[in-house]
Amino acid sequence: MSTKKVHIGTKPTNKPAPVTADAWVKSRATGDKPEPMKRLTIDVPESLHRSIKAQCAMRGTKIADEVRELLIQKYGQL
Repeated sequence: MSTKKVHIGTKPTNKPAPVTADAWVKSRATGDKPEPMKRLTIDVPESLHRSIKAQCAMRGTKIADEVRELLIQKYGQL
């Protein structure tokens, strides 16, 4: 009959607990914040979507970035 060895980890220390992510986010300096984004959903024909997606893939860009740029050209940066 074989015996199984159990290894026990190191002894806990009295070090303070690490800062949680929520506490870190709340404590960050509030310098220049980027403008909050809003979602815009539109319907386009499948053929147009396919064309846009293919051209963006060839340029290595995202559809959202391309559409955002077109909207800025049309309506300006506010």
